[in-house]
Amino acid sequence: MDKPVDHYWNIKLNSLKENLEKNNFEVFVAGSLKEVRSIVMGTLIPRIKPASISWGGSMTYVASGLYEELKESPSITVLDTFDKDLSAEESLERRRQSLLVDLYITGTNAVTESGMLVNLDMIGNRIAALTFGPKDVILIIGRNKIVPDLEEAMDRVKDIAAPANAMRLDKNTPCVTTASCHECNSPDRICNTWTITQKSFPKGRVKIILVNEDAGL
Repeated sequence: MDKPVDHYWNIKLNSLKENLEKNNFEVFVAGSLKEVRSIVMGTLIPRIKPASISWGGSMTYVASGLYEELKESPSITVLDTFDKDLSAEESLERRRQSLLVDLYITGTNAVTESGMLVNLDMIGNRIAALTFGPKDVILIIGRNKIVPDLEEAMDRVKDIAAPANAMRLDKNTPCVTTASCHECNSPDRICNTWTITQKSFPKGRVKIILVNEDAGL
């Protein structure tokens, strides 16, 4: 068999797609981040026709090229929460405003094989938008985020995603030094609010693109 690893992941991703669809998510499977960009720009944006758009912290979103493309869109009002020129107060206010956009794009910390999303946030803007506010949400999820169950999902967040993101964001937390969670009380702690999303409501509001590549943390 040619490309057995890709074949293996295609089976896994399509099985997960079925389970997510049973949970009322709309789901696409992409072979690469380049294909993700085609799905968003060629299928979802023309159908949703968002007048306003924003996003939460997602390395996968940036790596797909969508960040650069969408922030330059002449027909969409963009609330760019990644803008490094904003003051702390301006950045927080923009995150508050982004909860009322037409379309919000982000990722997830983990997804279970049964089709549930598990996330842990510092400020909470990303999970707030996933839960309520924006009319439509797109999640871009690399295959490395897939775990068997909720326990494994929480372990993944604490053991991998949180320490790696604390390192990426130059936080002053113990996990930056040890690469493991200490349930710290640091002012820089990024692990403050958990969410488990079992189903999309309304049906199809949350659109998921599963990527047959490792992507993000």
